[in-house]
Amino acid sequence: MSDLADNLARVEAAIAAACKAAGRPRSEVELVAVSKTHPSTTIVEAVELGLHVFGENRVQEFVQKSVELVVSRMPNADGVPGPTVRSQMRVHLIGHLQSNKAAKAVDVFDAIDSLDSVKLAERLDAAVGDSPLYTGSRLPVLVEIKLSLEETKAGLAPDSKELVELLERLPTLTHLEAQGLMTIAPLDVPEAETRACFRALRLLRDKLAQAHPKLHLPVLSMGMSGDFALAIAEGATRIRIGTALFGSRPQPK
Repeated sequence: MSDLADNLARVEAAIAAACKAAGRPRSEVELVAVSKTHPSTTIVEAVELGLHVFGENRVQEFVQKSVELVVSRMPNADGVPGPTVRSQMRVHLIGHLQSNKAAKAVDVFDAIDSLDSVKLAERLDAAVGDSPLYTGSRLPVLVEIKLSLEETKAGLAPDSKELVELLERLPTLTHLEAQGLMTIAPLDVPEAETRACFRALRLLRDKLAQAHPKLHLPVLSMGMSGDFALAIAEGATRIRIGTALFGSRPQPK
């Protein structure tokens, strides 16, 4: 087995154990393989191992990868070229997106998990309507919430006026489908603080869903390589795993 295959087996076992401890079925938790800074060849191997949902941080980085993945084909036992690797994947943008890159993001991503402003929502909605490349009917989006005091963290404050404005605006944007919330827990803090962050996102989602009945917000994207078991315990439906699967990230040139 390759290193990636070994890592995937360990991650899957840990996810299953966390779900069992939380009294939840494994099917409730979606694994997003965070492939940022890793080459397209690594993604091809991951798809061959059965991974189909990926997370990338930067638009321009994935533009080049997507070209390579469109021409790469899945191996077939009979020697006939199979479907393209890209057609076997769903790729989510999980990093911060500048509104002036909305059109390019719509062309290459299947979902945006880091929506953090009304302006960006409107740009994405217009871009989907105008894009000849986007094949879906509506673009799935998650609203990113900032629950950490770290300056480097992006997202909307849970008590911000813009969050309310965004949630009121989303039902009117016919090309977007709001599916839930995303957050990143603070780094290097006690376990109790990490759990409190994840619990706060779940409680905020419940509150916002009640206050905005036109929205359906089932997805809670929270938890990464170092804390996904805590996230699962607090109700995560989507976890983002990079290092535990692919190892340390190579630094982008």
